[in-house]
Amino acid sequence: MEAAVKKLFHWMPFLFGIGFIAPLIAQTMVALHVEPPFGLSPILFGLLIGIPWGFQTVIRGRWL
Repeated sequence: MEAAVKKLFHWMPFLFGIGFIAPLIAQTMVALHVEPPFGLSPILFGLLIGIPWGFQTVIRGRWL
């Protein structure tokens, strides 16, 4: 059980990028009436930012 929790917490920044950063970007774009580029939906645009950001955080170990 301890190993499973450690693996979950290791990938937590990636899940944070998907579950929090992406919807936050999408909702902010909708609230500010900003259209995503290339005709994408706001949530898809948020995922295109949140997924790589969360993944690079897992690899590097830092958000910035």
